[in-house]
Amino acid sequence: MSQQHTQSGIVVSVRPFGDAIFAARTTAILKAEQLEIVRLVLHAGQSLREHSTPGEITVLCLEGRIEFRTGDVLQVLGPGDFIHLRRREPHALRALSDASALLTICLAAD
Repeated sequence: MSQQHTQSGIVVSVRPFGDAIFAARTTAILKAEQLEIVRLVLHAGQSLREHSTPGEITVLCLEGRIEFRTGDVLQVLGPGDFIHLRRREPHALRALSDASALLTICLAAD
C-alpha cells in the first residue's frame, strides 16, 4: 500500500511531538514534481550513515538535538536550528536525544 501524501492547499502540522515522540516514526509529508518533504524522527542514539542526495536539502530541527556531520565538520542542531546543503554533499546524522526535524529535498532535474 502506498503512503498517502498531503494534497495542495492542505494544512499539515509539524509542531514538536513532545512526550509523544517515543511512538513517533519518520513520515513522508509531500512528494511533488520538484519537492519532497519528510518529517524525520530519530530516537536517541539512532543514526543515518553518510549519504548524499541528488538535489539540495534543508533540515530544520524541530525538537531534540541532532549531530550533523558534513565532511570533517560536526555541528549540533537544536530546536529552531536550520541547515542547507548543496546537492550531492555527503552528510550523516545522529540523534543525541529523541529528535524530529523537517527535511526538504529539491527534486528539480539537473
